[in-house]
Amino acid sequence: MTAPPDAVVRPRAGAAPRRWLRAVVAYAGLIVVTVLVLVPFAWMVSSSLKQNNQVFTVPIQWIPEELRWSNFVEIWDRIPLLTYLGNSAFLSTAITLLQVLTGSFAAYGFSKVRFPGRDALFLGYIATIAVPWQAYMVPQYIMMQRAELTDTYWSIILLQAFGAFGVFLMRQYYMSIPDDLCEAARIDGLSEYGIYWRIVLPLSKPALASLALLTFVNTWNDYMGPFIYLTSNELWTVQLGLRSFVGQYDAEYAMIMTGAVLSVLPILVMFLFGQRYFIRGIATSGLKG
Repeated sequence: MTAPPDAVVRPRAGAAPRRWLRAVVAYAGLIVVTVLVLVPFAWMVSSSLKQNNQVFTVPIQWIPEELRWSNFVEIWDRIPLLTYLGNSAFLSTAITLLQVLTGSFAAYGFSKVRFPGRDALFLGYIATIAVPWQAYMVPQYIMMQRAELTDTYWSIILLQAFGAFGVFLMRQYYMSIPDDLCEAARIDGLSEYGIYWRIVLPLSKPALASLALLTFVNTWNDYMGPFIYLTSNELWTVQLGLRSFVGQYDAEYAMIMTGAVLSVLPILVMFLFGQRYFIRGIATSGLKG
């Protein structure tokens, strides 16, 4: 039965207080999680401005009485940190560009091009995400060793230039782009490469930014890959350099924290500039699929 036209639908008593209570609980939970995430970073920054004997004092002195900015000057003389940062920047940039290119191109084929066995091939490729890296770590190393690519950047770049996660992320975003756009372009005589380059890519900036940011951060923080394939000190990344520094100066905690802060700064800057596209890309990558 339908209500009479003149009937007034009143909200149930107590609905507004319950909504207000849920909002308060949700915000309180977010604040707690944010504090738990930021406290280690705040302690790291605070420790980088202290003397070694002040790092592990109890209770924690969050703001040192004397800020030792000289730590950020001395660390450059202890290790070739600029070389390590440059190596990490080169590897992260190269691998990010290649993964964005290969991931977006493969995702276009899996989402907008029809061919026999497309879905089965996509599922098989995505299933490789479930295979742990330790299962094929040794065969990969043997392959790179026989190709005489160990102790070169090529070993890391070639192995990480393709990623199933990037293909999955981009495909999910491409599925939200109407197929009618591609069909209209085909009718107008545009090739598949032209559709990919002139139509699909310009509409995919949020997803491309998300993939680029995730790949850059993952490559920058990678330790095992450079540790296995790079033996020359001049090729080391910042992660290997910091680990070596910890081994040599294991009691200089303030300097260790200083190096950690400097290694995190590039990632922080990238996220601050790309967070808008990152959030949009992640939020819209699962709309359809």
